[in-house]
Amino acid sequence: MNNFSAVDIAVFIFYFILISGYGYWIYSRKKSKEVSGSHDFFLAEGSLTWWAIGASLIASNISAEQFIGMSGNGFVVGIAVAAYEWVAAIALIIVAVWFIPIYLKNKIFTMPQFLQTRYNETVSLIMAIFWLFLYIFVNLTSILYLGAIAISSMISPDYFGIVMIGLAVFALVITLGGMKVIGFTDVIQVVVLIIGGLATTYIALTLVSEQFGLGKDAIAGFKMLLKDAPDHFHMILDKPGPNSSQADINKYLMLPGIAMYFAGQWIVNLNYWGCNQYITQRALGADLKTARTGILFAGFLKLGMPIIVMLPGIAAYVLHKNGALQAEMAPGGHFNADNAYSAILGFLPTGLKGLSVAALTAAIVASLAGKANSISTIFTLDIYKKYINRNAEDKKLVSVGRITILMAIVLSVLLTWNDLLGIGGEGGFTFIQKYTGFISPGVFAMFILGMFWKRTTGTAAIAGLLTGFALSVVFNNYAPAWFGNETLLYTAYPNGKGAYEIPFLICMGLSFAFTMLVMIVLSLAGPKVNPKAFEIDSKMFRVTPSTMVMIVVTLMILAMLYVKFW
Repeated sequence: MNNFSAVDIAVFIFYFILISGYGYWIYSRKKSKEVSGSHDFFLAEGSLTWWAIGASLIASNISAEQFIGMSGNGFVVGIAVAAYEWVAAIALIIVAVWFIPIYLKNKIFTMPQFLQTRYNETVSLIMAIFWLFLYIFVNLTSILYLGAIAISSMISPDYFGIVMIGLAVFALVITLGGMKVIGFTDVIQVVVLIIGGLATTYIALTLVSEQFGLGKDAIAGFKMLLKDAPDHFHMILDKPGPNSSQADINKYLMLPGIAMYFAGQWIVNLNYWGCNQYITQRALGADLKTARTGILFAGFLKLGMPIIVMLPGIAAYVLHKNGALQAEMAPGGHFNADNAYSAILGFLPTGLKGLSVAALTAAIVASLAGKANSISTIFTLDIYKKYINRNAEDKKLVSVGRITILMAIVLSVLLTWNDLLGIGGEGGFTFIQKYTGFISPGVFAMFILGMFWKRTTGTAAIAGLLTGFALSVVFNNYAPAWFGNETLLYTAYPNGKGAYEIPFLICMGLSFAFTMLVMIVLSLAGPKVNPKAFEIDSKMFRVTPSTMVMIVVTLMILAMLYVKFW
């Protein structure tokens, strides 16, 4: 691989100094104003503006799992993977209009707090532990692994460990300043990652145009992608038939056509954007208008994200298919899809390579910082303060929060060092979506019924959580062997490993449906009046004309994209 030039190194160092310096300045101002209490540390105490909230949401969401994992899926399956980004835009509208008003009215600061307020302490504690395990063992580790793989592959695979530690330390520096530092540094991070991401996409498209003798023309390169890889530009994949290749079956297992829009795709997005401490934390410290505008701004930005996180993967596919991209980055001479983005970065000119790696680093660090802060918030406020030291003062809580951040990042480094969790074998993006999906059906069922149906009981919530997890395990791992490959509920397909498998997004939808049924039946058997139910006023959900304009514009653009690429 091409090594960094002195200019690339200088660009990257400038980025590092800029982010660190700005973060320290924000921290110093905050400290001088003596507002460094626990709510300020964990939630920024209402100091984030709408644009900071929106930018922070995107910077924390767009990470190695998108740049590396989604680009890898773009290499394999094409534009269909953009569903995760485009459905997210609708999910963010739903969250902004219906979820956030309930959180803010009831002064909810953490997701376990929501569960305790609405249900009981048992539900809250179980979910706090679930979330801590999920954030550390799935999210932190996968982002750190994919990020270290991507950056080290551009320099030398031998530097994997050094790069991983460097990313961890960088994230640690940002995170220890608290939510306000994370939120405002994310504004710079998102600008860097968008500019660097667009530069990478431009270079990828010009590489394609040059490969076909069309000169350096990005538009011509995009048209050639459409012509040379038409199968990579369909949002809805066809259901495999008896003569389908294993490659096509594997694509469908990853993204099961129209069926996923009636199953897990909505659960993935609404659970992630609406019931996720790591995401909602950005808005929970703001007033309703600011929070709504910031969330809708993030939804608008999501529409354009596939341009920078997916198109390079499709370009890498076309270049690889035509012999312009070699398999040197993967063992055994086979091209690893998760290396697609890094392979494109290797072709960037001097200076732009440093900028694009800075963009990639910005995405990785922002997500690591956001997740580490959420881990800290949940452990400190929902476990330490409740069960270990009920009388802890703010200063003590902030100290515990910082220690928790350090421990979480150190643990993720240890787990990532030799890929102990097998992230590389699954493919990074699929690994995250699949294993998050083991708990998301139960979690989303608890939240959606807890918010909008007053009869939902704490007993039903516990049963729903356990049912959702158990059914996810059954449908993902055992159902084809127990009940057969074809039933009224599902169709299982050969996974190329000697077994049959149900698409995990379908598993998620089935688990959610049965979980909802269990919770409704148990709640109907309980009292008709639940004193813990939230009071809902229809006025809470009214939106201003400017908010409605943002919603309509987003939906119109989304409709045009689906019409074009159906």
